[in-house]
Amino acid sequence: MRLTRAEARQLALPAFAALAMAAGGAMLIYTAGQSVQAAQRSLGAAQAERKQNVDRLARIAEEEREVKEKLDVYARLKQLNIIGEERRLEWADTITRIRTQRELLDVRYRVERQKLLASAPGKPANVDFYASTMKVELALLHEEDLLRFLSDLRASGNAYYSVQRCVLSRTGQAATGGAAMAPRLQAQCEIDLITVMDRAAKR
Repeated sequence: MRLTRAEARQLALPAFAALAMAAGGAMLIYTAGQSVQAAQRSLGAAQAERKQNVDRLARIAEEEREVKEKLDVYARLKQLNIIGEERRLEWADTITRIRTQRELLDVRYRVERQKLLASAPGKPANVDFYASTMKVELALLHEEDLLRFLSDLRASGNAYYSVQRCVLSRTGQAATGGAAMAPRLQAQCEIDLITVMDRAAKR
């Protein structure tokens, strides 16, 4: 079917309007698609940032918990006088007190020179662990006397008492009920008196 020139002119404007509307619709669809993609990218970035913040908060909470635990341990060690210089006078007073309170027959001891056990890296300075070996000889009436002696040592503080070895032997003397009781057992022990030196605390 052929259109006349007049009919073609009449249809030109509606056709142009239709094409313009189609182009506008296509542009709107494209723009909407771009907006959706941009929104999805923004949502993904926001979710990733939120996850990073949650992870960061979790790490901070874990670090705070670890710091609190370490501070609690440090406070406990400080309370027990384990941190700092060794306290040989206090060690001597402790043994004298235990001997008197437990009514031990005889206690002889000597403390060897201090030696470095280990050095742990820290900030701003290292933490050093030292040990002084104490060799003790005890005259005992009963095995329980040795266990009580060691328990009293640990409870006294002033160091961490690590028992390395103890040897019990019989003296061959029979226990008597007289005023001068003879020891039935002899104990020889080696005990490490461990102290911790916090180099940062000395600055």
